[in-house]
Formats: sequence, C-alpha cells, structure tokens
Amino acid sequence: MKLLSALILTILCFVAFSTSAAQQAPNWQLKTQAGKIIRSSDYQGQPIILHFWATWCPYCRRLQPKLVELQHKYKDQGVKIVAISILEDEGAKPQDEIDQRGYDFITAVKGETVATQYGVRGTPTTFFINRNNDVVFATSSSDVNDPRFELSIKEMIKKH
Repeated sequence: MKLLSALILTILCFVAFSTSAAQQAPNWQLKTQAGKIIRSSDYQGQPIILHFWATWCPYCRRLQPKLVELQHKYKDQGVKIVAISILEDEGAKPQDEIDQRGYDFITAVKGETVATQYGVRGTPTTFFINRNNDVVFATSSSDVNDPRFELSIKEMIKKH
C-alpha cells in the first residue's frame, strides 16, 4: 500500500510540475554574516535550493541534513544550497551555526525583505529553483522523508 501511495504521489507531482505555469524567482541582494554581498544573480543558470531558516528553528535543524544530502547527491549537476536567515534573535550568528553543524553552504542574514518578496510565512521555507530561475517547488515541510524534495531536484536539473 505504501508503494502504491508513493507511486500516486509521484505521478501527481510530475503532473503538477508539467501543467503549472512556472513562477520566476524574485531577484535579491543581501549580506552574509561577514558582510560580503551576495545576489541571486550570482547563481544565474544554476539549480538552487533557496532555504529560509532561523538558528532557533528546530524544524530547520531537522531539514538541513536532508537538503545537504540532496546537494551532495546532485552536486555534479550543479545543485547548490543558498540559505537566508530570517527572524533571528539579537546576536545570532547564522553562518557560525551552519559551520558548527558541519555544513558548507552560505547563508545570508537579515533576509526579512527577501522573505516578504517570496511570500515566506515562517521557517523553514524552501524553494527549488531551476536553471531558468523558475520556482519548481516551494514548501514549508521539514519531513525528511517527503519524496517531493528529490522529485523537485530532478525537475530543476532538467535541461530545457
């Protein structure tokens, strides 16, 4: 029964991907904790997992290993994680937190304006963006067993 449910979910996701109009990811510019400016245009032509999170968020902590696993699995196809920290407590150091967790992705800080552009309502919220800057999938799920994560990666790395 689980296999049948997974198969139905897979088919529904592919139908949704192929029939929905692609939404362009808004452009943005933010700073890292170290003060370096990063822009969405720095990742032009690359498949990106754009992850809105906060250091205090337990659901973000649960999800991040899965995102890193997917990035490593699809690194040869150019998949990168770019994180944007939002709603932080005073004195939070998001990049230090990412580094302490053993991850190697970059995180921008004070991303509330960008979160508003993307319609983010809370953490975690993750966008899967293809090479054409189209949002393939957006979710606020932290379920590491959600098959839509990998399906989204496969969709975003397709050559069009």
